[in-house]
Amino acid sequence: MQKKLEFSDSLLTELKGIEGFPDGNDENIIFLSDPPVFTACPNPWISEFISSGIKEFGTTHDYDQTPYTADVSEGKNDPIYNVHSYHTKVPHKAIMRYLLHYTSPGDIVLDGFCGTGMTGVASYMCGHPDNDFKKLIEKENSIVEWGVRKAILSDLSPAATFIAYGYNNPIKKSQLFTDASGIALEVEKECGWLFETYHVIEGNQQYQTDIQGEKVPIIGKINYIIWSDVFICPSCMKDIIFWDIAIKPDGTFHNDLSCPFCEAIIEKKDMERVRESVYDDSLQQTVTRAKQVPVKINYSITDSKGKITRYNKAPDGHDLDIIQRILSEHIPYWYPTRLMHEGELRKHPERTHGITHVHQYYTKRNLWIFAALFHRAKQLDHKALLFILSSIHLHINRMRIYQPVKPGGTPKLQGTFFIPTISVEVSPLDVFPRKLRDIGNMYEMMDPEHHACISTGSSGDLRLIPSESIDYIFIDPPFGGNLQYAELNYLWESWLGVTTNDEPEAIITKFRQKGLSEYQTLMESCFREFYRVLKPGRWMTVEFHNSKNSVWMAIQEGLMKAGFVVADVRVLDKKQGTFYQKNTPGAVKQDLIITSYKPEHDLETHAHLASSDESTVWEFIHQHLGRLPIVDGTGGIIRIIEERKGYLLFDRMVAFFVQRGAQIPISSGDFYAGLKQRYPERDGMYFLDEQVATYDKQRIKVDRIEQTVLFVHDERSTVQWLTHLLSDKQMTYQEIQPLFLRVLHLDKFEKLPELADILEQYFLKTDEERWYTPDPSRLSDLEKIRERALLREFDTYRTGKGRLKLFRTEAIRAGFRKAWTKQDYQTIILIGQRLPENILQEDDQLLMYYDNSMTRGGS
Repeated sequence: MQKKLEFSDSLLTELKGIEGFPDGNDENIIFLSDPPVFTACPNPWISEFISSGIKEFGTTHDYDQTPYTADVSEGKNDPIYNVHSYHTKVPHKAIMRYLLHYTSPGDIVLDGFCGTGMTGVASYMCGHPDNDFKKLIEKENSIVEWGVRKAILSDLSPAATFIAYGYNNPIKKSQLFTDASGIALEVEKECGWLFETYHVIEGNQQYQTDIQGEKVPIIGKINYIIWSDVFICPSCMKDIIFWDIAIKPDGTFHNDLSCPFCEAIIEKKDMERVRESVYDDSLQQTVTRAKQVPVKINYSITDSKGKITRYNKAPDGHDLDIIQRILSEHIPYWYPTRLMHEGELRKHPERTHGITHVHQYYTKRNLWIFAALFHRAKQLDHKALLFILSSIHLHINRMRIYQPVKPGGTPKLQGTFFIPTISVEVSPLDVFPRKLRDIGNMYEMMDPEHHACISTGSSGDLRLIPSESIDYIFIDPPFGGNLQYAELNYLWESWLGVTTNDEPEAIITKFRQKGLSEYQTLMESCFREFYRVLKPGRWMTVEFHNSKNSVWMAIQEGLMKAGFVVADVRVLDKKQGTFYQKNTPGAVKQDLIITSYKPEHDLETHAHLASSDESTVWEFIHQHLGRLPIVDGTGGIIRIIEERKGYLLFDRMVAFFVQRGAQIPISSGDFYAGLKQRYPERDGMYFLDEQVATYDKQRIKVDRIEQTVLFVHDERSTVQWLTHLLSDKQMTYQEIQPLFLRVLHLDKFEKLPELADILEQYFLKTDEERWYTPDPSRLSDLEKIRERALLREFDTYRTGKGRLKLFRTEAIRAGFRKAWTKQDYQTIILIGQRLPENILQEDDQLLMYYDNSMTRGGS
């Protein structure tokens, strides 16, 4: 397979100065690459790939789009999705929905954390959808531009980008089958004996007569072997095979464990593993490891008519002899023997099973066969065959855990390194044909048109991508400390000879002393590069999964500091398979879809002027309202769009100026008054004049308006909840209080005013003591009165020392805003340092002021 282009020595030397250049020698990097389509290092041909399109840099072409708000529910049973496993993966049909909404055929799409390259697959499939999906999309939206998009795929991991290359650069199915089948037959002929066993029925060995009339044993082909750890009984100190005491005859687990010798009731945590010393010919030294023994063999017999029947048996003397023979033999092929990646994940297998090196994660027979397959694929420089091998790698290492329902079935990615107590050894020669079939079928659905350009490196340094050249960005970034990608990919990358440069890896890890602040800094550097390369007025979608609010806040803060403006945040309802708008900290425990955009050039220019005046505020609000969803909801329901409410419009405006180092040219009271004067309001939401008719048209068709604030946790959410409650009717305090207590979930450190005080500050009441939402004409006056009270409260926090244990978050926000206006950064820093750390990490407004004050006034 001839390379179209080659690296020069000078070019490769230049590329090594780019952040995230992988670890590996030049020979392996060059071998793995297929320029200009894919490079196992930063791709110097990206610019040419972009310029081959018809879209100009830095222009929006009258682009006018609002966030995608339709429900997204795409399952993971698609045959393309299942061709290759990875730690995290978004179904390509889900991504297609976003591409069809935000882009046109020929647009350039960037995925800077591409993983297996599903964004590339989605870009191609936008021009080649299956009929069912095409009909579904056109039913949901009659205006759809079908056509291939061009994808730039980048990832820090060479394993990920190589898989992305395999997904997005198909070869002809017939050619793949010819090449792969030939290699498989060669290896089967050479190594088939490694997975052979005698056919046994009810303990009796079975025989047949050969063509010479001799009686010979019937040989079966092993599909998989189950291995079990051996423990020491803490009572009688005898060796116990765990399988014997843990598994019932039907293959399911016993509830209780007892020693077969002394009958003592025992627990696994109280038992020690039996250790054995064996010679490791790869390391040329004796090593100590946990003892494992084969306990069950599943094999197939093919009769004279070609019928295949599967059987189970206990290992016999012949099987044990083969295992000993394998251990004594020398594997005649190269395989990786390097020490495991230093990190958090290698500790457990080293402690439990004595595994310290890459090759020890495989049984010797699987190592032998996999090395034989790998050797032949590499000799032929056959990237598609290497892609198949990467897809079976998960299936054939020792981390495959026993599953009672389907022992030889699909393994699960554990997200860690873990040698199970009962493991399953599957023959590579059994898995290889099945993966060949699946990948061949996928390639049959795709043509080898170069719709994707794939690069290996850090998204914190995208210097090879020209500024303002990207039409849309879709990313599924690393989320805190959930997964240690560099470590998890180390096994496969060791085979490739090119490993992840983990210095710029955006994760949280104690081992590498990367905490939340380091994670945020690294993510922010990526977001700044995304902001640079994205065209003005264009969109970025971030899929985010994390159970910690602090990580979500770090992502949001990084987005804003890079310059993006968040327009919509949706949450995946895992039970219903739908998205609804994120409005409470509790919602972050699910999957989020964050939609943000890059403001137009003129707005950026005005914001950076030292003499920014109030006109810039309304210019921002006008652009922002134009990019928000107009209607959210289906089936007789309209949901309130929180981003269109006054308080969030104010927050976005403040963040826009603060993140650009500019003063806020308007008070909160004047902002709310001006908002009411300039824009029509419906159901507490503000619209542009040209948008409100669309909302009104939909509004009259629905049965109800769905409130998005499900519970209250601080002063702001209390006011939101009350505003909605009192928008339709006036209520007495006695009517309001029981409803309020039902939805109250107070934050630990929140000094929430009494309900009566909040009503007095924010709402009005009739002579009959019934509370109602104030007239908009008085909102500015009420806001000024409330702000004075909040600032008085904030002043009381200045005098104390030590941590603030109880406080009004709204008073802290008001105080920080006032101090920022006066350029009193030290007050923000001093008060910020006295707040509980998690409060700063989980409140986007406080974190924004504090971080920017540290930049300008910190020591």
